[in-house]
Amino acid sequence: MSKETALDWPGMMRLGIGKLGLRPDQFWALTPIELAVMAGLDGKPAVCLRARLDELALAFPDEAAMPHEGEM
Repeated sequence: MSKETALDWPGMMRLGIGKLGLRPDQFWALTPIELAVMAGLDGKPAVCLRARLDELALAFPDEAAMPHEGEM
């Protein structure tokens, strides 16, 4: 395989494991195309991973916190 067609595995690992927060077993189960789609590198928005969904849920809760008994 020539250098021009070799995959940048360290860069792909930084993207998948570092930026997207995938576990190693999840990363290695993906194809390079699936990784690109998850990262939004196919020209479409990236998918929302669980960690990002949790961040958004904390930042924008569905309901206001209920006051404790005796508070108002």
